[in-house]
Amino acid sequence: MDTLNRMQAAIRGRWAVAAIFLANGFLTGAWAPQIPVVLTRLDISKFTLGLLILLFGAGAVTAMTWCGHLISRHGSRTVLRWFGLIGSFGLLVVALAPNVPLAAIAMFIFGGSIGGMDVAMNANAVTVERRLSRAIMSSSHGFWSLGGFAGGALGGLAIQNYGHLAHATVVTALAFAVIAVAVRYLIAEDKPPQASSGVIGHRKFALPGNPLVYLVGLMALMTMISEGAVLD
Repeated sequence: MDTLNRMQAAIRGRWAVAAIFLANGFLTGAWAPQIPVVLTRLDISKFTLGLLILLFGAGAVTAMTWCGHLISRHGSRTVLRWFGLIGSFGLLVVALAPNVPLAAIAMFIFGGSIGGMDVAMNANAVTVERRLSRAIMSSSHGFWSLGGFAGGALGGLAIQNYGHLAHATVVTALAFAVIAVAVRYLIAEDKPPQASSGVIGHRKFALPGNPLVYLVGLMALMTMISEGAVLD
């Protein structure tokens, strides 16, 4: 019975993390049609807009750097809950920013919440894969793409007909509702991956021994640069 319950929980967790991938993509896609609105609403140059978008990336990188440490201490489920619920309000905060300094802060926070959510949901998907003993990562990213397509496609129409603030409010409400339900069914690692005891366990940073890790990292970097350039 315990095995059956674990498997049922893993199946629910599989769809829960898929829903969060969908919500993350939806938020990211909904941000894209807001970009020209920021340009005109704040009456800024394209150069300043580029700096604001850069702050989004800086926030994402900052959160991604710390997210692994948080996951090692608290587990992917807990970290994903916090980043997901906070991240659902990111677009609305940007849409409400009345000037460039506040928009800069909002962009950094929005990027950080989306970036941290990204790492945590991928980590949780790995946990689900191990529990189910089958791959779900590709389909999870497929849900992200569906969310991004929906967010981008509906955003232009919504902004044109109802305004940028109404659009951001609806996106926030939908994303929060999906995430709030989904986080209840996320599964946790059997044991948070704490560092082992001894000298090695106290290291703050260690270089990977396998050189292929660097190749995979470089490929991921090039892919994210291309993806971000196309989106922005």
